[in-house]
Amino acid sequence: MSERDDIVSETDSYPGFDSLDYLIIKELQKNVRLSSAEVARRINANERTVRRHIDKLIKSNALMLVGIVNPRSFGYVTSVDVFIEIDSNEKDSTIRLLLDIPEISFIASSYGQSHEISIQGRFKDNESIFYFLEKTLPSLPGVSIKGYALVSRVIKPTYEWMPRDEDFGISNTNIEE
Repeated sequence: MSERDDIVSETDSYPGFDSLDYLIIKELQKNVRLSSAEVARRINANERTVRRHIDKLIKSNALMLVGIVNPRSFGYVTSVDVFIEIDSNEKDSTIRLLLDIPEISFIASSYGQSHEISIQGRFKDNESIFYFLEKTLPSLPGVSIKGYALVSRVIKPTYEWMPRDEDFGISNTNIEE
């Protein structure tokens, strides 16, 4: 199993989420560097209980405490979503090549009317995007670009996603943030 397999697993699940897990996750989303004691203080819970819940959430892969890099801070001011198809004979080796391209920040496989690969790249300028679309991607074995779109504004970043309240066994009426 590679390091990336540990990060993204389709089998990760933890059936026993509760409202305390919800409150802990909400606090850590605001500031991942909070201590268990500070989280406990903010949600009015026992520190040891909070620490035990955090450990359980991390161990079950329900919660990953990571640093999120702001691409703009490094001059990567624009993004492009690209939809590609890869010849089935080249798919595994080409995906490995895609994983090594530093500008690519996201890769996902899809099923539906086509079996496209969705990638997102981060770039410092339009010339870099042009080179990526016209030279880098087409030079990869079996790659065919099906479409692309410049991302003009991110409205909700993926790291802000939360499961539904009912996934924690709660309703909106019994949670105070």
